[in-house]
Amino acid sequence: MTLQTALSGLISAQTGLNTVSNDLANASTTAFKSQMALFEDMYPSNVSNVPGIGATTEGISSDLTEGNLTSTGNPLDAAIQGSGYFIVSNNGAQQYTRDGAFQLNATGQLETLTGKPLMGYATNSSGALNSTLGTITINTGAVPAQATGNLGVTLNLNSGDKQIPSTTTFNPADSTTYDETTSVVAYDSLGNANRVQLYLVQNQPTTTGATPNWTVYAQPMTASGTAIGTPTNLTTLNFSSTGTLTSGSPATLAVNWGNGAANSNLSFNFSGTSLAAQSFAVAGLTNNGYASGSYTGTSINSQGQIQSTYSNGQTVSAGTLALANFLNPEGLAPVTGNLYNSSSTSGQAVVNTPGSGLAGTLSGGYLEASNASTSSLLVSLIQYQQAYQANTSVIQTEQQDSTRLSQI
Repeated sequence: MTLQTALSGLISAQTGLNTVSNDLANASTTAFKSQMALFEDMYPSNVSNVPGIGATTEGISSDLTEGNLTSTGNPLDAAIQGSGYFIVSNNGAQQYTRDGAFQLNATGQLETLTGKPLMGYATNSSGALNSTLGTITINTGAVPAQATGNLGVTLNLNSGDKQIPSTTTFNPADSTTYDETTSVVAYDSLGNANRVQLYLVQNQPTTTGATPNWTVYAQPMTASGTAIGTPTNLTTLNFSSTGTLTSGSPATLAVNWGNGAANSNLSFNFSGTSLAAQSFAVAGLTNNGYASGSYTGTSINSQGQIQSTYSNGQTVSAGTLALANFLNPEGLAPVTGNLYNSSSTSGQAVVNTPGSGLAGTLSGGYLEASNASTSSLLVSLIQYQQAYQANTSVIQTEQQDSTRLSQI
């Protein structure tokens, strides 16, 4: 009986040594969660007031506390702050990980360093997120040009500028025929950054004391600065007695760029333009067009949005990552590769985007470190070694006693 008791202690100490050794081996593993061997005593069944007959392994408990965050400088890396697990696809089956070290494969698909595609909600052609989980692919090629269709131009017009009589003929070459001028960029369908020069004329009111209106002339110009056609009377901006714009916006300018690009219909929105005793200024410009651009990089924000940037200043969202939570995360089954499988003990995955529901947020450019404490593990290692040696001594003594008895 003593031999069996010592053997059970030896096996238990070996289990503890194996557990501690695995934790020590993974002290530098990204997002590793340390484990602890739990033991229970054994007694003969239906017998009381007798010594126990040894120990056995009750189970292996995981410590799910978060590890410290480590800055990596890689914008594709992400650490989960709070609860949740990244979802990856392993030959079509879902697995889960806290390891946020990601990369792009040759086709632009976001994946783990071991090549498992990361799951989330991809952005569809209309710019909305898909409703079902799937892989996320980033456009690492060029973004085609988009022709300008809408221009927002907010002006601060000076009521103190000279009022020009209606008998004066506008001439862009004669600065006495207009008060102010400014230009806006208008991209054509080929991505050329053409210009439209705007000339602003404060008209002399026909009624004494009336608030003057302003005529806006538009002169399209090629990217090289060559005028296209003649200036066009784009619109007349009318104001209230308090200087608030009352009419004249929006206004449309049709342009034939003459360079092989498609014709443009430019809509000018002058909302917010004001008239007052102020210096002339362009208070705001918006432009929905842009030139073509090449891929410059991708980052992941706190809400899991995957945002790619391009050399033309555009930012495009490829989708949003998903995080899985479980009723009993301690029940997840760890497997090789910093991965977990769900089990009947963990329950089914509850999926949300970062920052919603039960899901934590993300820190882009960071990774979660292992939560294994080397110092405490070394203490446990010594304890298990001592237990192992003690039980070995008991077994050796029992063997010696058995040998002596057999020789009598």
